[in-house]
Amino acid sequence: MRVLKNTHIDFIKYARPILLIAGIYLTLAIVLLFTRGLNYGLDFTGGTLVQVLFKNPVTTNDIRQALAKYNLQNSTIQPAERPNDFIIRVPLQVPTEQATQQINDALLSIPDNSFETLRAEQVGPKIGRELRGSIFKAILSALVVILIYISFRFQFKFGVGAVAALVHDVLFTLGFFSLFQLEISLSTIAAFLTIVGYSLNDTIVVFDRVRENMHTRRFTNLVDLFNHSINETLSRTIITSLTTLLVVFVLVFAHGEIQIFSIALIVGIMVGTFSSIYIASPLVIYWQKQALLPTKK
Repeated sequence: MRVLKNTHIDFIKYARPILLIAGIYLTLAIVLLFTRGLNYGLDFTGGTLVQVLFKNPVTTNDIRQALAKYNLQNSTIQPAERPNDFIIRVPLQVPTEQATQQINDALLSIPDNSFETLRAEQVGPKIGRELRGSIFKAILSALVVILIYISFRFQFKFGVGAVAALVHDVLFTLGFFSLFQLEISLSTIAAFLTIVGYSLNDTIVVFDRVRENMHTRRFTNLVDLFNHSINETLSRTIITSLTTLLVVFVLVFAHGEIQIFSIALIVGIMVGTFSSIYIASPLVIYWQKQALLPTKK
């Protein structure tokens, strides 16, 4: 099924100003990451997580006032999936062996309300630091493997274009998370890896069509070749992106980590679709044009 038939959009014509805008945003994103930083969750910073289910309705303000009796008012309190179900995250400053008991004692002071502790988890600071280091190495290794794979399947310049698009997508989403201080947890990392896979798949579809058209069609220049290939895959890109977004958008109305997971995917899918057209393809064209320029003697 084709949503758009026989389109002749000159995508590459607008590549330069769009690349400039993307570069400005990425610069701001990097500045945000160094100044504002990321809001790391319990998995990375260490601390205590307790999920409780109250019998009667209760508000986050009621819980925070109860926790204040033990100087735990700075804890993160989030509604969970069910009514009266809350997740409480206590920062590492509170000794982990005391935090669970203090939370339990504090919640008992809420009048006319009983509760059930559904889970209690503790993460030490060393584990959090090791986890951050392992994830960074894993993502870096994945980018290197992707570069090698695409260079082998297509050409090296195609690999560089694809990896540049992936780096753009990750930095863009990280900048979004830094701006709104959304929590980075293990589920968020899973969303980032999903974004990388989604964006890579979209880029490979475009590159594969470019390779086919190199052999089956004759074009006067490289810009026409890429424009024609992008237009041929445009219908597939729109259908895939929209159907995925519709499913992920439903998860935005959930609570807790699932909501943040869905936000990361929504941002990543839109940016990944954009980068396949306006990051990966223009970089390959620019590289090829530079290679064809006559060398000065």
